[in-house]
Amino acid sequence: MTLALAGGVLAGCEGNDVPRAELPFTPTYNGIETRLLDGDLVSFIVEMEGARDNQDVADYGKCAAAQYAVIRGYGFARHVRTNVNEEGGIWRGDAVYTISNALPDGLITIDAEVVVADCKETGIPTV
Repeated sequence: MTLALAGGVLAGCEGNDVPRAELPFTPTYNGIETRLLDGDLVSFIVEMEGARDNQDVADYGKCAAAQYAVIRGYGFARHVRTNVNEEGGIWRGDAVYTISNALPDGLITIDAEVVVADCKETGIPTV
């Protein structure tokens, strides 16, 4: 028990950071809730366990947004924001995207069909 505690403390020390790709990753995806906020603005509430960090939760939201856009006949989405919260091993994300037929302005845009294919390849569920 002492060794496990010491290992945990050392893992958090500067200079001993484990690369993200080497962290254990056994996700359980608990579901997606879609909320139409206004016209083309949509919120995706996602919940998962086993995330390595906020990025895993954001990726789940991105996959949900991409599939939603495809289902609705749109080709693109633009990321507005993603809020992530972790409590007791349960990770929750609220990802907001706009969906559109044409490539939207903005720094973080996605081609919905390309992202859906990537999500399927990586095993991240979609809507």
